[in-house]
Amino acid sequence: MALALQTFATVKDAGAALKAAGARYLGGGTLVVRAANEGDVSISGFIRSTEPALSIIRISGGEVRIGASVTMAAVARHSDLTPLAHAARAVGGPAIRNMASVGGNLFAPTPYGDFTVALQAFYANVRTDGGALPIETCLANRGSNPAIGPAGGFRLPKEGGFRFLKVSRVKPKGISVLSIATVLEHAPDGTVSSARIALGCMADRPIRARAAEKALIGRELTSEGIAPALAVARDGTSPRTDPIASAWYRNEVLPVHLGRLLLA
Repeated sequence: MALALQTFATVKDAGAALKAAGARYLGGGTLVVRAANEGDVSISGFIRSTEPALSIIRISGGEVRIGASVTMAAVARHSDLTPLAHAARAVGGPAIRNMASVGGNLFAPTPYGDFTVALQAFYANVRTDGGALPIETCLANRGSNPAIGPAGGFRLPKEGGFRFLKVSRVKPKGISVLSIATVLEHAPDGTVSSARIALGCMADRPIRARAAEKALIGRELTSEGIAPALAVARDGTSPRTDPIASAWYRNEVLPVHLGRLLLA
């Protein structure tokens, strides 16, 4: 069956077209085109937009706005986005990164979506046709057709405040066993004053490790200091078993890799 491709000059018009049954937004196409090629009969056609705002990277005063169509390759090579480069390079190989978009990564199912884990640790917001939404709200509602928007935004953390780890069996571009991103701030005495920890592959979409975040507050980043956080790192998780790893294995190795990342 032939699939129609409609191109619109504005996000608003593309969003209206997405309301049609079976329509899917086409960004880089790394997942949705593969699904169609593999016989997903729920897809009747593709929608895309050429609005320039979708492809911008704008940084001002530490505030970052990244358009939904910006690719992982563009993020990885941007001189002012060095903290995010590692997370962007964790997405596939060079060919995939040249196509895979920031917006598409938000809707990538587990075990994909590593870049979204980083954005969740940054506490990014996602701009839709209805305004700005916290990234967690967007992820919670992503089962329905997305209301696409021109860009998402976040504030860059202080130097050294962001850490990211992707665990895979095939390096450097294998599918994730799990991924972890943290953004930490410290009080003058060296203890953790603020913590955000995001996890990939530990549920059906990226989630926050809220119990571990709370347990880190007021603690030093030492083996003893992070022990309470590691003890509750699995709270609220529900990993899946897939060909990459079992749910049991993911739960077992999460505290190990989180500990290594916090002590790095």
